[in-house]
Amino acid sequence: MRLHRLDITAFGPFGGSQSVDFDTLSAAGLFLLHGPTGAGKTSVLDAVCYALYGTVPGARQSGQGLTLRSDHAATGTRTAVTLELTVAGRRLEVTRQPPWERPKKRGSGTTLEKAQSWLREYDATAAAWKDLSRSHQEIGEEITQLLGMSREQFCQVVLLPQGDFARFLRADAESRGRLLGRLFDTHRFAEVEKRLAERRRAAEARVREGDATLLADAHRMQQAAGGAMTLPELQPGEPGLAEAVLTAAAVARATAREQLTIAQCRLTAAESAQAAAERELAEARELARLQQRFTEARERAARLQERADAHRAAQERMERARKAEAVAPALELRDAADTEHRRAAQAEARARALLRDAFAAERPAGAPGEGSGELTGDVDASAHAGASGLAVAARRAAEELGGLESARRAEQRLGELLAERAGLDREERTDAEVLQEAEAWLAGWEEIRTGLQSAVESAQEAATRAEQLAVQRDPARRRLAAARQRDQFARDTDDAQRQVTAATERALKARAAWLDVKEQRLNGIAAELAAQLTDGEPCAVCGATEHPAPARKDAGHVDRETEERALAASQHADDQRAEAERRLGVVQRALAAAEGEAGDTPTEQLASQAQELERLYAEARNGASALHTASERLRQAEQEHERRVAARQQAAVRTASRVARRDALDRERAALEQELAHARGTAASVSVRATQLERRVALLTDAADTARAAEDTAQRLKDADARLADAAFRAGFDTPQAAAAALLDAAAHRELQHRLDAWQSEESAVRAVLAEDDTAAAARRSPADLAGAQRTAAAAAQRLREAASARDAAARRCAELDRLSARSTDGVRALAPLREEYDRVARLAALTAGTSAENERKMRLESYVLAARLEQVAAAATVRLQRMSSGRYTLVHSDDRAGRGRSGLGLHVVDAWTGRERDTATLSGGETFFASLALALGLADVVTDEAGGVRLDTLFIDEGFGSLDDQTLDEVLDVLDSLRERDRSVGIVSHVADLRRRIHAQLEVVKGRSGSVVRQRGQ
Repeated sequence: MRLHRLDITAFGPFGGSQSVDFDTLSAAGLFLLHGPTGAGKTSVLDAVCYALYGTVPGARQSGQGLTLRSDHAATGTRTAVTLELTVAGRRLEVTRQPPWERPKKRGSGTTLEKAQSWLREYDATAAAWKDLSRSHQEIGEEITQLLGMSREQFCQVVLLPQGDFARFLRADAESRGRLLGRLFDTHRFAEVEKRLAERRRAAEARVREGDATLLADAHRMQQAAGGAMTLPELQPGEPGLAEAVLTAAAVARATAREQLTIAQCRLTAAESAQAAAERELAEARELARLQQRFTEARERAARLQERADAHRAAQERMERARKAEAVAPALELRDAADTEHRRAAQAEARARALLRDAFAAERPAGAPGEGSGELTGDVDASAHAGASGLAVAARRAAEELGGLESARRAEQRLGELLAERAGLDREERTDAEVLQEAEAWLAGWEEIRTGLQSAVESAQEAATRAEQLAVQRDPARRRLAAARQRDQFARDTDDAQRQVTAATERALKARAAWLDVKEQRLNGIAAELAAQLTDGEPCAVCGATEHPAPARKDAGHVDRETEERALAASQHADDQRAEAERRLGVVQRALAAAEGEAGDTPTEQLASQAQELERLYAEARNGASALHTASERLRQAEQEHERRVAARQQAAVRTASRVARRDALDRERAALEQELAHARGTAASVSVRATQLERRVALLTDAADTARAAEDTAQRLKDADARLADAAFRAGFDTPQAAAAALLDAAAHRELQHRLDAWQSEESAVRAVLAEDDTAAAARRSPADLAGAQRTAAAAAQRLREAASARDAAARRCAELDRLSARSTDGVRALAPLREEYDRVARLAALTAGTSAENERKMRLESYVLAARLEQVAAAATVRLQRMSSGRYTLVHSDDRAGRGRSGLGLHVVDAWTGRERDTATLSGGETFFASLALALGLADVVTDEAGGVRLDTLFIDEGFGSLDDQTLDEVLDVLDSLRERDRSVGIVSHVADLRRRIHAQLEVVKGRSGSVVRQRGQ
C-alpha cells in the first residue's frame, strides 16, 4: 500500500482546504511531520484512517459525523477527505464526507445532510477515473479486503503509536493477549474454546438426563415390585449406576415370577369351589320359581272369575258396533254432502254481493251513459237471476271487452305521438340556440385568428433573439470575471510589492543588526575567555598558568545567546522576505493570465455591456416563453372554429327534417282522437273502460260458477239422505240416529278390543300354567332355601375374585418389571456412546481451557496461538532492536507462568552485556522507546505477512523520539532509513527540533486563529 495524495477540507483543525503530496515526501524515503502541540499533526493521520475506514483511530473514534468538522470552517463549506493510494496493484481514490448541518436554502435554520462516500479507480488504458461504488458498506468491505487488515490492525501496523507498544512491553499477559487478539483476530480460537465448553456442558446434561431417566425407571420398578427390590444409593453421573440398576431389576423379575405361580394355583382352586356353589344356587332358584309360578296362577284364576259379568257386557257392545259399521259409509257420505252444500251456498252469496256492489259503483248518478245503457240494464236484471242468466251476462261483457282491444292500441299510439311531438319542439328550441351562438362566434373569427397569429410570430422572433444573445452572454461573463480578477490581482500585486519591499528592508536591517552584534561579541570575546580562567590552570589561548590582568566585561558586552537571537531574527526575516517574494510571483502570474483573458477594456465598461446583454436576453426569454401558450391558443381556436361551423350545418339539416315529421304527426293524432272519443264512452279513457269490463266479466263468471255449484250440492244432499235411511233399516236399526249412536270411534274400538283380547289371553295362560306337570310337582315339594344357597355362592365368588385379583396383580407386576427392565436396558445401551462422547469432549474442553493435568503450562488455546504469534513478533523485532542497541538487547518470548496466572504470553529482554534475561519493565525510557519501536515494526511485518503479504510502502511513527540521546537517535534513524531498502517510506510524527535538522523532507503543520495549514518543503 502506497499513499499518493491526501486532500482535506474543513476537517479537524483545518478550516480550509489542504493538500498533502505523499509522492514528493516519499521520494526521500524518510520524512518528518512536525508542528507545535495542538496544530493537527495527528489529525493528518486521522484523515488517512477516516478516508479508508470511515472512522478515526483510538479514543477519537467516538467523535463521528458532525464532531469531525472543523470549528474554523466556513458555514457553506462541507467537510471532506479524499485519499489517493495504490494497493494490490490498483490505483484508487476514496472520498468521504461525514454528515453535516448546512444552512437551509430557503428560510432560516439548518438541515442535516447524510454522509457521502465515493470510490474510484484509475483506468490506465482509458487514462481516466471510473466510478466503482457510492455505498459506505461496499467501500468498507472493498478496502478491508484489499488491505487485508481491519481498522484496528491498520492503526497498529501502519500508524505506529509508540505509547501503545511501550505499554505493551510492560503489560501483563492478559493485557498483552487482548492487543494481540485484536491484531491477529484469534477470537475464533476463543470461540473454539467456548464451543467445546458448550458441547461439554451439553454432553454432561445428556448423560445426567440419561442417568436420571435410568434412576426414575429403577424407582418405578421398586414401586412395581412392592418393596421387594433394593436400590443402591447412587446419584446421576456416578460410575456403576447402570450395572447396579440392571442387577436389582433381574432379582425383582425372578421374585415376581415366583409370586405369579403361587397366585395361579390359588385361582384354580377358587374357580372349582365357585362352580359347585353356582350349580346349587341354580337348582334352588329353579324350585323357588316353579313354586311361585303355581301360586300366582291360582291367584290369577280367582281374579278372572270376579270380572266375568263385565266381560259379557263388553262382548255385546262390540257386536252392536260391528252392525253399525255397515251404516257408517252412508253416514259419512251424508255429512260430506251437507258440508259441501253449506260451503257452496256461502260462496254464491258472497259472489252475488260483490256483483251488486260493482254495479252500484259503475252506475252514474243520473241516467245511464251513451253506448252502455243496454248492457247496464241487462246486468242489473241478471244480478238476481240463476246460473244460466249470469253466464249470458258474462258472455256479453266479454264480447264488449274484445271490441276495445284496437282502441287500447290507438290510445297507446296517441301517447307516443304526443311525446314525439314534444321532443321535436325541444329540439327546435335547442337548434335555434346553437345557430344563434355559432353565428355570433363566427362573426368575430377573422379578428381572433389574426391576433393569435401575430402573438405566435412575436414569440418566435423573441426566441430567435434569445438564442443569438445566449451565444454572446458566456464570453461577456468570462471577460467581466477576468477583468474583476485582473483588478483584484493588480491591487494584490501592489500590496505584495510593498510587502516585498518592507520584508527586504526588514531582512537587511536584521542582518545588519546581527553583524553588529557579532562584531561586538568578537570585540568582547577576551572577556568571555577571561571569565573561564582559573589560577594555576593554563590559558586556552596562550597556555600560561598566571593571569595577571584578565579582561573584564563592560556594560555593553554581547554574549553568545544574544548573538544567536540576532542570527535567528535575521534568518526569520530572510524567510519572510522569501515568502513575500514567492507570493508576489504567484500574484504576478495570476495577473498576467487575467490580463490575457480580459484585455485592456475597463471593468465598468465590460460590466455595463454584460448587464445590457443580460437585460436584452431576459426580455427575449420572456417573450419566447409565450410561444408555446400562443401556439396552443391558436390551435384551440382553429378547432373551435371547425366545431362551430359543423354545429351550424347540422342544426340546419335537423330543422328541415323536423317540418315534414311534425305535419305527419298532427294528421295521425287527429284520426286517433276521433276513434278514441267513440270507444271510451263516459269513461276517462279506453284503459279505464277496459278495466271496468274486465272486472265485470270476472264477477259475473264467478257468480255463475258459484250458483251452479250450489244447485249441484243441494241435489247431492237430497240423494245422501235417502241412501242413509235405507242402510239403517237393513242393519236392524229403527232410525239413522240409532245407528250413529252405536258406532265406536277408532280409539274406543281399539280399547274395547284390547280388553276382550286381554281377558282371553289371561284365561289361556292360567289354564296352561295349572296344567304343567313340573309346576304341579314343585308345588307338592317343601319350600326352597334360596337365601342359604345365595350366601354360599356369594362367599365362593368373593374368594374367586380375591384369587383372580392376586393373580392379575402378580401378572401386571411381572409385565411392568419386564417392560421397565427392557427400557432400562435400552437406556443403558443408548447412554454408553453418550458417556464416551462426554469423556472425549470434556477432555478436549479441559485441554483447550488450560484446566486439565495434561496441559502442564495451563495455557488456553487462544493463548497458545497468541504465544506463537508473539514468538514470531519477538524474532522480527529482535533484528531491528539489536541494530538500534548496537547488539546489546534481544527480545525473547517466555512460556513461564506469572504467579497463579496462566503462562504463554511472557516477553523478556536479554542483555548481552550481562548475559542475563530480565523483564521488559526494567528498561529505561530511551531503551523502552527503541524496544517498543522495534516491537512495532516487527509486529507490522508479522501482521502484513498474515494479511496475505500486502505490501506496506508507507508507514507512520507517532512521537517518542524526545527520550533518545544523539547516538541512540542516529541508530534509530539508521534503522528507519534502512526500511527504504524495500522501497518503503516512513513518516515520523514528532515536534523534536533536532529531527528537523536531520530529516530534510518535511510536512509542517502551522496553527493560526483561522485554523491550521500544512507546508511541504525539502526532499
